[in-house]
Amino acid sequence: MSNLVIIGTQWGDEGKGKIVDCFTQSADVVVRFQGGNNAGHTLVVDGFKTVLHLIPSGILHKDKVCVIGNGVVLDPAVLWEEMQGLKKSLS
Repeated sequence: MSNLVIIGTQWGDEGKGKIVDCFTQSADVVVRFQGGNNAGHTLVVDGFKTVLHLIPSGILHKDKVCVIGNGVVLDPAVLWEEMQGLKKSLS
């Protein structure tokens, strides 16, 4: 079993989300290990545009386990809104 870690060093919009999304297709687990909801990650999967702030981008791919680690600063209201938005857009 191999692991791939993607870490940004520029504290800004480096395109990490797009890179993670590219590697997600071959991953079993996608982990978000730090940060908060201040940055959005815009992804287009199967022609649908989605902006995520807290939930790992793997959630948009079938059969992926997504983990929000203990280093992530969670705003419960923002997480709830994001979950409801995903539920609505995926149904």
